[in-house]
Amino acid sequence: MELGIGMFGDLQINAKGEIQPAQQRLQEIIEEIKLMDEVGLDFYGIGEHHRPDYAVSSPEIILAAASTVTKNIKLSSAVSVLSSSDPVKLYQNFATIDLISNGRAELMAGRGSFIESFPLFGYDLQDYDQLYEEKLDLLLKINATPKISWKGKFRPELNNQEVLPRAVNNNLKIWVAVGGTPESVERAGRLGLPVMFAIIGGQPIQFKPLFDYYKRVYQAYGHDMNKFEVGVHMHALFGENSDEVADYYYPLYSAQMNRIGRSRGWAPYQRNQFDAGRGKEGALIIGDTSESVDKILALEETFGLTRFSAHMDVGGPSHAALMKSIEIFGAKIAPKVREALKK
Repeated sequence: MELGIGMFGDLQINAKGEIQPAQQRLQEIIEEIKLMDEVGLDFYGIGEHHRPDYAVSSPEIILAAASTVTKNIKLSSAVSVLSSSDPVKLYQNFATIDLISNGRAELMAGRGSFIESFPLFGYDLQDYDQLYEEKLDLLLKINATPKISWKGKFRPELNNQEVLPRAVNNNLKIWVAVGGTPESVERAGRLGLPVMFAIIGGQPIQFKPLFDYYKRVYQAYGHDMNKFEVGVHMHALFGENSDEVADYYYPLYSAQMNRIGRSRGWAPYQRNQFDAGRGKEGALIIGDTSESVDKILALEETFGLTRFSAHMDVGGPSHAALMKSIEIFGAKIAPKVREALKK
């Protein structure tokens, strides 16, 4: 099982509502990725957003910068909002990262949980499902062959066009992110694509039927089980002392949940929700090494994971807190998980 970190580039927001400069956060992110590589984590993913509380609108630029200061870590989007992107340019950008990084680039395609990119790039939300279907189809066709003829509804047709540059070995690793809809799971299984499940609330065990469904569909369409890959993306922060890291993180985490919740009609986030999420059956992995190892191993046993992604910057923890969390993950948690999985 690969162990890594996902981020959205959350900007720190102080008690006065003042937002951290994006320039500062972007430079911190590069330092954080460099440390992830140094402590031996397997992958890093960065999300795409077009909002004032996030620093990153172009994951590929962050990943290209990170590729020059790292040696081994895989570099992925988490996610690229495929519905409002041009698959041709998206492929070219990630193929370029793949070449710069000597084959370490991956692209994770998703719909995105925020919708700001749709009006920004001139797309109609009424086409939400059709956009994703069509653009995923085009992206996969581009990845499969250098020259392509293609016609769709939402972009000009391609007539024997060569899409360059090509990824290392002429194959870019493409994941899809799903939030829990059976339709998305069925599509991924049918196409034989690796899946990252975002489990950011409730109890992970509630997702077990979707994992089982994905595996059944994947096998039913004759895909090679030796290439079967499935992961989870879960909110996490690690510390030396479980209670201390929880007490530090709760105000930041709850503030972010409430900022998002106000636009989505959620009830105010409460400490009892946070504590329940940190419990044995919950979806938050916020605590010390021992607790975190136990929860990650339990997830692997329940779902048969090939990848675990700790989403580590929700609500904008300080750079120092993130660096400490990364160090603990790489130096303490990851070795214990890997050793347990060998047995």
